Amino acid sequence: MKKNVAVIGSGYWGKNLVRNFFELGALKTICDVDKSRLDNFKKKYPEIETIPSYQKVLEDPDVEGVVISTPAVMHFKMAKKALDYGKAVFVEKPLSLTIKEGEELVKLAEEKGSILMVGHILQYHPAILKLQEIINKGQLGKINYIYSNRLNLGKFRTEENILWSFAPHDISVILMLLNEMPSTISSHAGAYLNKDVPDVTTTHMEFTSGVKSHIFVSWLHPYKEQKLIVIGEEKMALFDDLSEEKLFIYPHEIEWVNRVPIPHMKDATPIEIDMKEPLKEECKHFLECLKSKVKPKTDGIEGLKVLEILEASQKSIENNGKSIQIKREAKFIHPSSFIDQPSEIGEGTNIWHFSHVMSGAKIGKGCNIGQNVMIGPDVVIGNNVKIQNNVSVYKGVTLEDDIFLGPSMVFTNVINPRSFISRKNEFKKTLIRKGVTVGANSTIICGNIIGNYAFIGAGAVVTKDVPPYALVLGNPAKIVGWICECGLNLEFSENKAICSCGREYTKTENKVRRTK
Repeated sequence: MKKNVAVIGSGYWGKNLVRNFFELGALKTICDVDKSRLDNFKKKYPEIETIPSYQKVLEDPDVEGVVISTPAVMHFKMAKKALDYGKAVFVEKPLSLTIKEGEELVKLAEEKGSILMVGHILQYHPAILKLQEIINKGQLGKINYIYSNRLNLGKFRTEENILWSFAPHDISVILMLLNEMPSTISSHAGAYLNKDVPDVTTTHMEFTSGVKSHIFVSWLHPYKEQKLIVIGEEKMALFDDLSEEKLFIYPHEIEWVNRVPIPHMKDATPIEIDMKEPLKEECKHFLECLKSKVKPKTDGIEGLKVLEILEASQKSIENNGKSIQIKREAKFIHPSSFIDQPSEIGEGTNIWHFSHVMSGAKIGKGCNIGQNVMIGPDVVIGNNVKIQNNVSVYKGVTLEDDIFLGPSMVFTNVINPRSFISRKNEFKKTLIRKGVTVGANSTIICGNIIGNYAFIGAGAVVTKDVPPYALVLGNPAKIVGWICECGLNLEFSENKAICSCGREYTKTENKVRRTK
């Protein structure tokens, strides 16, 4: 493992990041203003550089990733400076203390082509991932209600209140489990130790799907407790982070007799989980993003969603629990672009200079539409799609999630065009499946399907279907190899390949599938 990460701030939480990146073999530098901490780390990790100067970290060309674990009030300034230096950034929650600052970081990371990751650790917790799988498979039935609490005695802060200190974890995981932003938020708080610094908050969120959630956080509690409960129509689930067995399913039943609900209690079933340290999984993910240049699971846009809820909750507290409406709009549409109506643009999607979205188009969440891009009528684009400059996505093209379209690549929609013959009723459909990369100046002839995670090389001309994970080059494009979901080439031996990122694949004839 390449030693290319610097941890900034090695105190209360930072010391855990130091340990994990060291164990992963990626730690190069520990930076802290506390000399005694650095002296202790130098004794423990003599081969690791320990310095007090953040500026020297940023000037070090061997440091590719900066991990910021300083007080929240410093997150924006330090993350911005690191991005300005072209570093990948992993910043602990919250991303910043205002949406405006968060948006500036997201935009800067996009402009620099840098990684921006936020430390929402529960999204890497094996038990939470298992709970997400259970929910997505419908094993709990329709979700009605989610309750979470995060309680402890201390650590008391003055630069941020309990809402901003504890609640980001629970907000992040609820958004992950529901894959939905709330429509309204109301919060109440109590400040008992320091005036105007709440020690206890309760936050109520309502979602358009009908789900309601309740978050209770406190650092003025006699014992530590971290639980999340999901109530479904068929079953209930409990995540207890302090229990040895982390996840339980309760198959309770409610019988209606004479229009009166009667509960029938049943024993909880613990769910078997391949338990790994969540923080180590989070750190490994950052290193994988560094290596493969893929967007982090908890990227800046995800961090902005949490900030939006925190700001709305804070506003509700300051207005005696008033219900705050959450408006779902694209985060940024440049004034020079034209958006015809009706059309749909998902939350967190950015549309830059001189682009045109035509009527009937549907664009998903978290997309980035570059300059001089045309999205044709009735085109469907999934989530987290990146379309670079000078691309036209014509009617008949469907883009699934996580697709990259390089600069000036070309789609067609008619096989035999003539300027004097209308062939609008002869458009052939093109489907680009999840995770595909299409290189700059390449051409996709209409009527073809590009399989999951295929990689179309720059300048290639695709004249037929491309199977999943294929790497194709040339004119006409031909398969020259196979590629991992992370973007690295796969080397097969006896029809099996293991990528350095850990993913495993098998090959049968001219087909590749992922097995792990």
